[in-house]
Amino acid sequence: MTLLRESYLYHLWTVLCAVYGDSAVHRCLVRLGGWCSRQIDSSRLLRVLCREGAVARAWEASALCRLLTAIVNLPVWLLHRLYLALRPAFDGSFFAGLAFEMGHETAIAQSWLIMLLWVIPFSRWNNAYTLLGFAALLVLFCAGAMPRERFRLDVRTVGFYPVVLFGSVFLAVLFSYEPSASFRFLFYHISAAACVLVTVSAVRGTEDLKRLAAGGGVCVLVSSLYGVYQRIQGVEVNESYVDMTVNAGMPGRVESYFDNPNTFAEVLILLLPLVLALILCSRHVASRLMACGVFAVGVLALGMTYSRASWVGMACAMAVLVFLWKPKLIPLFIALCVLMVPFLPSTIWNRVLTIFNPADSSTASRIPLYQAALEVIRTSPVSGAGLGTAAVQDFIRDYNLYHAEAPFVHAHNFYLQVWIEAGILGFAGFFGSMLWNIKRAAHTARHCAPSAARTITCAGCAALCGAMVCGLADYLWNYPRVMCIFWFVFALTAAGVKVCRGLAETD
Repeated sequence: MTLLRESYLYHLWTVLCAVYGDSAVHRCLVRLGGWCSRQIDSSRLLRVLCREGAVARAWEASALCRLLTAIVNLPVWLLHRLYLALRPAFDGSFFAGLAFEMGHETAIAQSWLIMLLWVIPFSRWNNAYTLLGFAALLVLFCAGAMPRERFRLDVRTVGFYPVVLFGSVFLAVLFSYEPSASFRFLFYHISAAACVLVTVSAVRGTEDLKRLAAGGGVCVLVSSLYGVYQRIQGVEVNESYVDMTVNAGMPGRVESYFDNPNTFAEVLILLLPLVLALILCSRHVASRLMACGVFAVGVLALGMTYSRASWVGMACAMAVLVFLWKPKLIPLFIALCVLMVPFLPSTIWNRVLTIFNPADSSTASRIPLYQAALEVIRTSPVSGAGLGTAAVQDFIRDYNLYHAEAPFVHAHNFYLQVWIEAGILGFAGFFGSMLWNIKRAAHTARHCAPSAARTITCAGCAALCGAMVCGLADYLWNYPRVMCIFWFVFALTAAGVKVCRGLAETD
């Protein structure tokens, strides 16, 4: 660190910062940023969007919340009664004490678990790993709760709408067009539910949030480095991923170890904002530089995926993060975005221009997919076709709702696919869950003192917004591992809100 501080570049940077701080440009941007903040605070539209709905406000005190909390915590209550009955034996056991302390630090175990799970190559991946991993975390949590009366699974923080969504997936199996095909997908949603429950329950403070965000950062680092390695080695152009008539000269799209470039890009837009949050809230120069390196490699890999929907989603995520973290930086953010355009590689710029080009076969192929999905909704609006892509594919094939050459895999739209799988109740639960969590995070960020927990909460909210924008042109749950990462970010955001509100109460 001493060599860095004594270097020419460091001194040049400090001089430039000092010159910028005294410049007219800085004063102009500060005034413009202050005006933006005042407009945000006085906006009636934003007040309506950010206020908590009546259902969400009533959830924590509701009979349903208390009932579900009691049911979910029944094993913990029984274990606690067993501990009280045999307290001398447990207190005198070294291994029992070790299990109790490890369970109390479940968030640390989860950070290591996601590091291990999310770097397994697709060729060696099994979706049972996620279910077994989070089931083990729940068992570990129960061990930590055994001697503690207040350490319990937190259903209140999960929220009403996610409970509706997770309940609807069971109904989607029951009323599925192909129940046997849907049953397998039920376990993916159970894994996601376990991820949400253990995350919001295990996080107790800012350090837990940092650890979990760092676990996601390891996934970004390893997958991005492998993506860059793929580019160096050379990636063969897969014409099923890109229309070469309108993307002439575009290189092959890297996919790292996620089997598909779009899937890899979706993982990055979910986790890169968390890495950026670590940059902003790191206390030490070494950790900040490390996070900067991870973020730079991740952005480079995201560009190499040539995933247009994910690029738009990432741009939206960065805009939301700036908006929530420091609104006065919005003018500077816009100026930097404009200045970056001339420096974009020609292949990336040409790829961006094809987003709304009807001649692009990838863009045009989505129209019959959307039409087929809308026909499913028209045919079965309440129950949908059934949980999972397999049941939907069978429904569409048997009713002859899809008319295109390429096979129907999924609707290539997050919202449509959730509706045609889980019906109107699942769609309402999904949309309500996203809106509820994003609104709570935004409201907390606007009314919370600056802290690392606030920064990570802003990042989680931004990642969800980016995923929702990306979901307009793709289905992020097509790969169960990405579904788990999605719900991890969702849960981390909800846990961040809980931590921020706890900090506000103690001040």
